[in-house]
Amino acid sequence: MKLRRGEWFVVIFTLLYIVAFGIYYVVSRNYEFMWYVAIMIFFFALIALTLRKSNFDYVILWGLSIWGLLHMAGGNIPVGDGVLYSWRIIPLYATENFFVLKYDQLVHFFGFGVTALVAYHLLKPYLNKNPNYKVLYPGLVLIAMGLGALNEILEFIGVLLFPKTNVGDYFNNVWDLTFNTIGAIVAVIIIHIRRKYSNAY
Repeated sequence: MKLRRGEWFVVIFTLLYIVAFGIYYVVSRNYEFMWYVAIMIFFFALIALTLRKSNFDYVILWGLSIWGLLHMAGGNIPVGDGVLYSWRIIPLYATENFFVLKYDQLVHFFGFGVTALVAYHLLKPYLNKNPNYKVLYPGLVLIAMGLGALNEILEFIGVLLFPKTNVGDYFNNVWDLTFNTIGAIVAVIIIHIRRKYSNAY
């Protein structure tokens, strides 16, 4: 596998934080997030081994890497009485049952925005010269939403396997799905703007 210089920076950066957080989770006995370390290693290997076929650009590669870092940091870095994932950033909308805006919601927004970019990049070689973007754009959002639902299933498996998790309740689950969707919609808007002003995209 031949990597370009810029790709090596992403690989080294990603490996460093995976190893660092893996050690941290073992020492702190956070076995729930060791499950996520295993998932991270799987996707890291999958992306690295198929990179010459996928040819992800640096925006996507760094987006995926930063998403992984935000996720792994969120689970065990203490903030106040909880962890980073439960950090309440700005009280945009708050009731007895939920709070907007939290760190967790931003990570979902960012991560599944990147997912929509990945979906477009992978589909682009199979599109004709004048695809129906009125169908493609909603399709990209739906792909990101579907992968977001898969992510919630993986979190649910973590709940079943480990007695104590920071996954959250039903309201948290639905807010996660909501921010996944918003992130995907924003990513599609970015794709549209880039396509409009760049023939290469």
